[in-house]
Amino acid sequence: MLKKIAVGLIRFYQKYLSPLKPAAYRCRFYPSCSQYVLEAIERFGLGKGVVLGLYRLAACHPWGQGGIQPIPEEWPGWKSILGRKRG
Repeated sequence: MLKKIAVGLIRFYQKYLSPLKPAAYRCRFYPSCSQYVLEAIERFGLGKGVVLGLYRLAACHPWGQGGIQPIPEEWPGWKSILGRKRG
């Protein structure tokens, strides 16, 4: 049930709120941060998907490089996530 709520909120954001943002404030990554979180939730479940999404959002800032960052095929593990350098 929580997963459906989270996915619904993200889709609402993608459809109604994200298009209102000026181009300068749009995500620099592909897939977009919101799409990344959706795919991570589908692949790893709500908890791990949100963790990956929060890590991704922390890297999405004006000084970050951006670029292509696919969702990992397998769960990278907590040490890998917490030890990675952010964008």
